[in-house]
Amino acid sequence: MKFAIFTHLPWPEDASQGEVIQRTTDQVQQAEALGFEGAWLAEHHFTRYSIGASPLVLATYLAARTSRIRLGTAVLVSPLHHPVRLAEDTATLDLVSDGRLDVGIGRGTFGYEYGGYHVDPAESQERLQESIKIIQGLWTTPDFCYQGRHFQVARANLVPTPVQQPHPPIYIAATRTPETLEFAVSTGHTLCVAVVQDTADALELCHRFVRMSREAGFNVPISRIPFFRYVYVAETEEQARRDTQARLNWVVDIMQWRRFIKEGSEVYQRMDDWRQRRTELPVSYDYLLEHRAIVGTPDHCARRIKELQAQGIDYFGCNFDFGGMPPQKVARSMDLFAQEVMPCFN
Repeated sequence: MKFAIFTHLPWPEDASQGEVIQRTTDQVQQAEALGFEGAWLAEHHFTRYSIGASPLVLATYLAARTSRIRLGTAVLVSPLHHPVRLAEDTATLDLVSDGRLDVGIGRGTFGYEYGGYHVDPAESQERLQESIKIIQGLWTTPDFCYQGRHFQVARANLVPTPVQQPHPPIYIAATRTPETLEFAVSTGHTLCVAVVQDTADALELCHRFVRMSREAGFNVPISRIPFFRYVYVAETEEQARRDTQARLNWVVDIMQWRRFIKEGSEVYQRMDDWRQRRTELPVSYDYLLEHRAIVGTPDHCARRIKELQAQGIDYFGCNFDFGGMPPQKVARSMDLFAQEVMPCFN
């Protein structure tokens, strides 16, 4: 089994933006030293939920500070960007990282993130599909041409070109709509699974994807799908709960809060004020432990991951840094995972 780390780059009120970047850099370098396969970065805009507005810029910075670990995007929100620019930036990153790039692409979240770019969410599916076709086409085809509803390309030759041949791996997030899943299947690309979906639903999606891929003639196996969960390892169950409850609650609170904001964002507001005036609660901490997170002792975490392995999952991604977890606790959790969980899968 291969293991990776993932981060949303959360920015809670008690941390500076510089601290978030430094923590992420430290975690990626630690992950490389511990033998993790990859490090994946999210893209979000205008929010404390994530300061990952430019994941390719940050991944390039991380490429210069690492030598082996693969760097992934989970995911680039391609409908918000011109695909020619994305093709150039991803090819450049693949070049400077010596072929260590994994490209996850999706539609992201709507609301004020799309509003800030003045992009109609109703166009997101068409823009997603056109952008993936253009990016892959530019990576691989001299004098590439494309005529779409939203984007047109006339005899473009990409410079630089990617190191990986025929091109960097493409992963597509498809948690919301059948159209995205059908597109991923029909183009032979691989699914990727985010932390925000319940594990049972995520596994059902993986198995459905595998069946559809086999019927389409591509036969992409479930073992190729990056499967991400919130993860925290501690010496005792009590310590694990004590360390994670407030942090996981921050994650679901800000996810709920963001859904109620149509313009602007929550950046210059206080979460405690929102908590006092909201009229409904998000899912509970215990629900998260059961359905989206793997939190506990090394033995407990290994057992939960083996349950996923029995379902065919062979690429497991750990979101260790959630809700502003103190960096020393993230580092200790990563160490325990590498020392006592990963060896169970050798």
